[in-house]
Amino acid sequence: MESGRYKPLSDSDVQQIHQTALRLLAEVGLADAPETGVELLTKAGCTLTDTGRLLFPRALVEDTLAKAGRNFKLHAQDPRFDLEPWGKRTYYGTAGAAVNMVNVDGTYRESTIQDLYDIGRIVDRMEHIHFFQRAVVPRDIPDPFEMDFNTCYAAVSSTTKHVGSSWVMPEHVEASLKMLHDIAGGEDKWRERPFVSQSNCFVVPPMKFATDACRCLEVAVRGGMPILLLSAGQAGATAPAALAGALAQEVAECLAGLVYVNAMAPGHPAIFGTWCFVSDLRTGAMSGGSPEQALLSAAAGQMAHFYNLTGGTASGMTDSKVADGQAGAEKALNHALVGNAGANMIYESAGMHASLLGYSLDSLIIDNDIIGASQRTIKGIVVDEERLSFEVIKDVCLNGPGHYLGSGQTLQLMETEYIYPGVGDRRSPGDWVDHGSTNVLQRAHKKVEEILSTHFPSHVPEAVDAAIRAEFPVKLPRDGMRPRDAG
Repeated sequence: MESGRYKPLSDSDVQQIHQTALRLLAEVGLADAPETGVELLTKAGCTLTDTGRLLFPRALVEDTLAKAGRNFKLHAQDPRFDLEPWGKRTYYGTAGAAVNMVNVDGTYRESTIQDLYDIGRIVDRMEHIHFFQRAVVPRDIPDPFEMDFNTCYAAVSSTTKHVGSSWVMPEHVEASLKMLHDIAGGEDKWRERPFVSQSNCFVVPPMKFATDACRCLEVAVRGGMPILLLSAGQAGATAPAALAGALAQEVAECLAGLVYVNAMAPGHPAIFGTWCFVSDLRTGAMSGGSPEQALLSAAAGQMAHFYNLTGGTASGMTDSKVADGQAGAEKALNHALVGNAGANMIYESAGMHASLLGYSLDSLIIDNDIIGASQRTIKGIVVDEERLSFEVIKDVCLNGPGHYLGSGQTLQLMETEYIYPGVGDRRSPGDWVDHGSTNVLQRAHKKVEEILSTHFPSHVPEAVDAAIRAEFPVKLPRDGMRPRDAG
C-alpha cells in the first residue's frame, strides 16, 4: 500500500538535515574502521586522518547515492510473501532482541531458542506481519557461534516469510550461509533469491564503526545477502537530545554505511536503517513508546524517500511491561504515524515490551490487529465515481428501504473497504457477557495456544534438515518442531 501522507519534516527541514549529515561526514568522519574497511574506503575516496578517522568527501557520498541499489525485492522462501519495499510501500515486521519473554500473567523469564521458533510460527500465520526478524536472544545457548547459527536456523525453519538475523563474528555468517545454500538448493539458487537479510549494527554511535560488525557486513555482501544498515543512536545518550541533531547524526552514519557497501559491490541491496531511539531525559532510560519516538521514526522514513532508498526504522516498542492500555495506545500512535509517513520497512512492530527488554506472544496477536488498523489508515479513502455513490444514494432514498444494509454495494465492499479485528471485540455488551466476558489478552492467549498446537511449518525438507543437523550444532530439538503425538 502506498503511504507518505504524514510529513513531520518540511522540504526545507529535509534539506538542512541532509546538508548537516554531509558536513558531519566530511569534517568529523567515523573512527574505528577495521583494516579491510580502511582499505576499501580510502580506495573509494575517503581520507584517513592522523587520529584514525575516515572523512567522507561530499562528492563520494553523492556518487554513492547515484549508484546505490534501488527497487530490490526482499525475497521469501515462499514467493507469495516477497516484499517490494521501495517508493512509499510500507511493510511491518518483528525485530529484537529482547532477552525476556513476558508470560500471560505478566511475569518475565529468560527467552530460549524454542521461544524464537514459536514466535516465527505465529508470525507465519499473521496476515498483517510481513516479515520475521530475530525477536529474542536465546539465553539458553551461551556460546556465541551456536547462538548466531541457531538463531538463523530457527528463524528460517519457523516461517516462509522473509527473515532477518544478525551475527557477531564473520565466521558465524559463513557457516549460516552454508546452511542457507543447503535450504535454497545450492549457492546459485540462494543468490537468485536470498531470503535472509543481515541486520548489521555497523556503527557505535556517535560516529564510530563497530569493527566486528563491519567484518560481518563484508562477508554478507560477498555472500549475496541483503544488508540492513542499522544506526541505533539514542537521543540524549548516544545521539544529541535535539531531535533534528539525532536524525542528522544517524543519517550521516547510514550514509557512511552505504558508502562502505557500495565500495565493495555497487548496487548491492542495502536498507537505509535510521533507527533513531529516544531517551527519557529524567532517567536516561530508553523510551520506545514516546511521541518523540514516533516523530523520529516518521522523519527517518521521510529521509529515505528523499534519497529514494529503501528505508527501515522502528516502531511499536512500548514502554509498558505487559499487554495493557498503555501498550495499545503507544503502539497505535507510533504505528499510525510511522506507517503514514511511508517508511518502507517497520521493525520491532509486534510483540515487543519494556523498550526492547521483553517479548510477548500474546501481544504479537494483539499487535497484528493494531498493524492491520494502521494499514487501513494508510490505504486511505478511495474517491471515484463509483464510490461517490450518487446512484446508490438516489436509489435507496427514492426507491429503496431507506438504509444501505442489504444493498449490493454494501455487500461488494465488505471485504475491501473495511477491515475487521482478529481478537478485538465489537460485540454488544450483552453478547460479550454471553461469550464469557473475555478481555483482549485472554482472547489473544487462546489464539496463541491454537497456533502453537496446530501450526508446524515443514517447508524445509527433512533430508535437508537432517544434513544440517549432522554438520552443525543445532540446538532446537526436533520434538519442539512437530506435534507432540508425532514422536
